[in-house]
Amino acid sequence: MPSPPAKLVAMAFRFELRKKDKSGARLGRLHTPHGIVDTPAFMPVGTQGTVKGLTQYALEELGVQILLGNTYHLYLRPGHERIRQLGGLHGFMAWPRAILTDSGGFQVFSLSELRKVTDDGVKFRSHLDGSEHFLSPEKALEIQTALGSDIMMVLDECIEYPASHEQACKAAARTFDWARRARTAFAAQTSAREAAGTLTQALFGIVQGGTYTDLRRESAKQLIDLDFDGYAVGGLAVGEPHALTCEMTEAAAALLPAEKPRYLMGVGKPEDIPDYVRLGIDMMDCVLPTRSARHGCIFTSAGRLLIRNAKHADDSRPVDEECSCAVCKRHSRAYLRHLFMANEILGSVLATHHNIHFYLDLMRRIRHAIEFGDLDLLASEMKSRLVADSC
Repeated sequence: MPSPPAKLVAMAFRFELRKKDKSGARLGRLHTPHGIVDTPAFMPVGTQGTVKGLTQYALEELGVQILLGNTYHLYLRPGHERIRQLGGLHGFMAWPRAILTDSGGFQVFSLSELRKVTDDGVKFRSHLDGSEHFLSPEKALEIQTALGSDIMMVLDECIEYPASHEQACKAAARTFDWARRARTAFAAQTSAREAAGTLTQALFGIVQGGTYTDLRRESAKQLIDLDFDGYAVGGLAVGEPHALTCEMTEAAAALLPAEKPRYLMGVGKPEDIPDYVRLGIDMMDCVLPTRSARHGCIFTSAGRLLIRNAKHADDSRPVDEECSCAVCKRHSRAYLRHLFMANEILGSVLATHHNIHFYLDLMRRIRHAIEFGDLDLLASEMKSRLVADSC
């Protein structure tokens, strides 16, 4: 299958691998039509054209270089054609930096009783009004093209954990067939855009295979032959142990092309992120920092802090005494606790601001550690301080 001319691709999308350390961690830069993304990168999740609780101004000030948008939700509301007419997702939400859109596959498959999967695609009913829809690999590409994201994802079949080898094998085979169809549609689209001089979007394939090493490796090999702009590892962080997540990620990442970006979908806990980076992962996303913030769980350099706890009622200290974010510079734990206890929206806003800053600062520290060969030391320190708990 012919690929777009290298010159055109380089103008719009390019991955620059700057350094690789002994652990396998990679330092890079992702060049997109809407700016550079320093990797390893964490992408805040903006499901419906918004990162819950934060304005676009705040996200820019925090240094967010790339956001994740959700194809399923934006397709249902307000609709991809409406967004196209309003300037694409960048124009619609007034976001000048890079955007990655998922395929909508995970959301569709999580509908359970409301969907039916066939080799052609997925028939599903909207969770909003019960209306019937059909999502095929080509349709997922069409929607994301209308959204105008910098990086689009192929439609994949997600399965629950645990799943049998037979179930995982069938899903991986279907995912590959859908990836092949998406790649064919994308190649036709690329030819048209070459002629118009508007080649601006990249397409990533997704490795599936459940929790089976042989299936993960086979899936990765098949996708490489299709020559995507980047590769994701999907279907993990769905309940399996962290060690198993790492094992499956390693099996896939070890085979993926070094010159292409690698994206581990739906992770992760801050104390686990260095593990994924050491496996050669360049990009991650997770709702954890924003969702946890709305529930009063705040990430700090000393571990998780449950701000509603009574012990914070008279505490004049900042949330994190080692943090330089605007929230920690200005507000006390006592004030944030008061906001949450009074059900004031500002409590969630401030907690979300801090948590996103925490994740972005963590990624900056990781990139610095890779640059100077100190990642193992940083990872060990984090494991001892960021002890996982109920939130």
